[in-house]
Amino acid sequence: MAARFLVIPQWQGSGSSRAMRLIDGAAAIQGDLPASATHVVDVPMEAGEELETGVHRYSALLAIRDAAQTELRALESPVVTIGGDCAADLGSVQHVVASRPAGEVALIWFDAHGDLNDAATSPSGAFHGMVLRALLGDAPDGLASTGAEILSPSNVILAGTRALDDGESAYVDSAGIRVLGVDDLADPAIVIAAIEAAGASSVYLHVDLDVLDPATVAGIGFPEPFGVQPEQLCDVIRAVRGRFELAGAALTEFAPESVDAASADLAVILRVLGALTAPLQANAAG
Repeated sequence: MAARFLVIPQWQGSGSSRAMRLIDGAAAIQGDLPASATHVVDVPMEAGEELETGVHRYSALLAIRDAAQTELRALESPVVTIGGDCAADLGSVQHVVASRPAGEVALIWFDAHGDLNDAATSPSGAFHGMVLRALLGDAPDGLASTGAEILSPSNVILAGTRALDDGESAYVDSAGIRVLGVDDLADPAIVIAAIEAAGASSVYLHVDLDVLDPATVAGIGFPEPFGVQPEQLCDVIRAVRGRFELAGAALTEFAPESVDAASADLAVILRVLGALTAPLQANAAG
């Protein structure tokens, strides 16, 4: 089944002073998507209020998540969410996990960062650094997964992660979350083995573009050195899709400095998007 695209140009979850560039990044990617298969969530320009939650712009984030879930209920899977910041696919992951039997979905979090802070440990109060923790059920009311939406730590794999805050490292150790470094992604079999160990039959692939080496894509708000090469990432994605059902995916955190800068990065971004959505060779041959 062909993928549907849900564009969520959310910037309110970002901790960057240039967060609104994420709107331009989402629009640049949308320009290369098939219009008939693309839906857009209307993101307010207002920043929103914290409301004593410890999460900056909490009220806006909550409204956007609810609007995204309304769209998702009307779409056939798999849906590829286009952000926006990393929290743009909060509702997308929750929707997928809740719609399938417990433990069926493994979440592969391709990201230089863990996004595993909570409101107490976050050094910034920015929700894009807390979204994975929220998916595990730990966040202010309305953002945290509840009931059938909650992921088990055993079904989460951090991939390409190389910058964890102290609180995140402690949580990773206590929860037993698998972490695959950049070198591990050189062999797709390592990623497939980690998914098999989780006992999952389908995957949700979250791709924050900062998982890539910053020399390969410039429009990243929080670059970390020594990242994954684009073709290496694409090889892993295709290998995972060849072994497991794709339940959903996301491509996030594109924040170009200008229209020209966006154009320069799009070749790499579209290669990653193609790995997420293009028919696999074996399927095409069949």
